[in-house]
Amino acid sequence: MNRITLFLCGDVMLGRGIDQILKHPNRPRLFEPYVRSAKDYVSLAEANAGPLPERVPFDYVWGDARRELDRMNPDARIINLETAVTSSEDAWPRKGIHYRMHPANAPVLSAAKIDCCSLANNHVLDWGYRGLLETLSTLRAAGIHTAGAGQDDVEAAAPALIELAGRGRVVVFALATQCSGVGKDWAAGRGRPGVNRLADFSAESVRTIATQVRMVRRPADVVVVSIHWGANFDFDIPASHRRFAHDLVDSAAVDVVHGHSSHHVKGIELYRGKLLLYGAGDFINDYEGISGQEAYRGDLSLMYFPVVDVATGNLVELSMTPTQTRRFRVNHAPEEGIRWLEETLNRESRPLGARVERRADDTFVLRACA
Repeated sequence: MNRITLFLCGDVMLGRGIDQILKHPNRPRLFEPYVRSAKDYVSLAEANAGPLPERVPFDYVWGDARRELDRMNPDARIINLETAVTSSEDAWPRKGIHYRMHPANAPVLSAAKIDCCSLANNHVLDWGYRGLLETLSTLRAAGIHTAGAGQDDVEAAAPALIELAGRGRVVVFALATQCSGVGKDWAAGRGRPGVNRLADFSAESVRTIATQVRMVRRPADVVVVSIHWGANFDFDIPASHRRFAHDLVDSAAVDVVHGHSSHHVKGIELYRGKLLLYGAGDFINDYEGISGQEAYRGDLSLMYFPVVDVATGNLVELSMTPTQTRRFRVNHAPEEGIRWLEETLNRESRPLGARVERRADDTFVLRACA
């Protein structure tokens, strides 16, 4: 059996406070209602966990994740990059929250050998069209594939094609929705940069994606749809999301649905042999010290390692490594965090027909419910 292993995770946000501790920080000025300097997010984190280092090496934020990536050695590493990579000062007016990482800090992504960044999300245009175009050019110069945003609607809709040296390809489409905060004014158009915005969850939208998949798919390709959808804090999975995910499998021949946007992990489904992640959580961010939603444990996340049969696109195994963001870096989750993730994943996944099993090395594996 020809198998490939992917690395997927939740949102990767490398701006604001994180950008400030990297080697080449942007100007810290912000336009938020209560915070005017990105340095304030460093202070919040330090009040929570003690002093943070300055001008950290580019691999710092990945912490324990780098060793886990080396151990699992995935064939393709795919993230949702929820940060513009730019020094643009064109903050999108009246948006309130603006994330950016200086282009000179792009080696942060290379330090984890990221292959593809989904850019279809509600932050990639935070610093305007100039910021988006600089993001695209910076990632391209770093040899990193992108999907979900572009200089026009054609480029934004085009998939990333990750070649696997004679073993086929991983084909990544990326989409963003209104319910994740992406309005019509961010949609890419003819001659207008923007995001590959999904207008709705209709049968027509599924047909459009199915046509796009048919146009590029080759034998031995594994097709991933990375989709930014849903509210920030809500374990519920809307019926429209489940129906759309099922339709992507049934009608568009999609092999993996990589859902994200919620600031916490959500339930997992195995549908007709295909992996459906409805919410992968936040993987890296600068939210330490921000209070108000502690019940959702946004500090806890997972590294998802699906093993896929190339011939069928079916999931062979899903291994998950529990993590915790602390001191602006990814760490192995503590025991109480592992227990919380195990209980939460089982509570939320059982209604979807799946459960997780904890292994001796403190990783999880997905099982179908009996």
